[in-house]
Amino acid sequence: MAAEIVNPRSDSESQNGHTEQGGGAEPLESIDPAFALHRGGKMAVQATVPLRDRDDLSLAYTPGVAKVCSAIAEQPELVHDYTWKSSVVAVVTDGTAVLGLGDIGPEASLPVMEGKAILFKQFGGVDAVPLALSTTDVDEIIETVVRLAPSFGGVNLEDISAPRCFEIERRLQEQLDIPVFHDDQHGTAVVSLAALRNAARLSGRALGELRAVISGAGAAGVAIAKMLVEAGIGDVAVADRKGVLSRERDDLTPIKREVAEFTNKTGLSGSLETALDGADVFIGVSGGTVPESAVASMAKGAFVFAMANPEPEVHPEIAHKYAAVVATGRSDFPNQINNVLAFPGIFAGALQVRASRITEGMKLAAAEALASVVGDDLSADYVIPSPFDERVAPAVTAAVAAAARAEGVARR
Repeated sequence: MAAEIVNPRSDSESQNGHTEQGGGAEPLESIDPAFALHRGGKMAVQATVPLRDRDDLSLAYTPGVAKVCSAIAEQPELVHDYTWKSSVVAVVTDGTAVLGLGDIGPEASLPVMEGKAILFKQFGGVDAVPLALSTTDVDEIIETVVRLAPSFGGVNLEDISAPRCFEIERRLQEQLDIPVFHDDQHGTAVVSLAALRNAARLSGRALGELRAVISGAGAAGVAIAKMLVEAGIGDVAVADRKGVLSRERDDLTPIKREVAEFTNKTGLSGSLETALDGADVFIGVSGGTVPESAVASMAKGAFVFAMANPEPEVHPEIAHKYAAVVATGRSDFPNQINNVLAFPGIFAGALQVRASRITEGMKLAAAEALASVVGDDLSADYVIPSPFDERVAPAVTAAVAAAARAEGVARR
């Protein structure tokens, strides 16, 4: 069976695409076309085998299915060959950190999770099932996912608030032998690194020559910092609302203290604005506004990746006054840092080789492959490809599969 990108309509709905609202209220579809698109949901399930007659039914269901079940019971690894397990991902959320909406709960998160599922299918050929859980308890989330895991080839954690997301991902990966990937962390980090590699190449510099400052010490900020250090950045400092993370601060959470141990080699302290003085790279994953004076204080030829949505930390018009390369999280400006460039291909590659986990090497390989798609077309307005570039998913998939084999986590 496979998830199909469709918008199913029930027979009870009126021909103009909506049911009447109670009390004579104006239909939501007339207020915003997004409601019309979402009516009935954005995905459905369809069979991949025919059910035309009794013979088809006897193969797809009883008695034929019993032979397959018995074979899997004797050789459990056959589940990958004779079910959809190796091509389907669970998209799991508790609805606590949904887009820019925050803690809106599991039901309200479902439109986003459905959207994530159809992105998996459209851009990576991977089936995905949205699972919105009615608990925010770390132990309950982990127990639930572990119990559901036999049905899936991988788990994509989505829109779970920090710092709980770090523990949930770590413990699930320890308990499961399938890939567990928190996209808000690692997807953002992979695409950011790919764009930064190309920005550095455009300017004739190596990553090791750059000093970066990250605004935001949540899931994305922490993951980006780890990946930049792994990739060989010269130095990176991470700032939260109280300023730069440093060993001298006594108010850090365990996660932030860990970050302070492997970042900020120059020992910066104080505000984000102070840290930006002379910096080569700004990466924003926090919201808020960075003063123009702080952007102006950055090094000549700097890069500004202001990724907050819908309002970037630095508006592109201001960033372009001082920066050589500007990227945002928005689709209406060049150089969109969009996670859809990463997660479909990463999971497709991991599933292709039945990887037991997604390693740092696999994520670095994904970033390198994504950066390579730009090739000789590299320019200040094109350091990262479009999600609709058909070369993206195959390149990332192949690189991740190869890295999984090289790192010994592939099982085929």
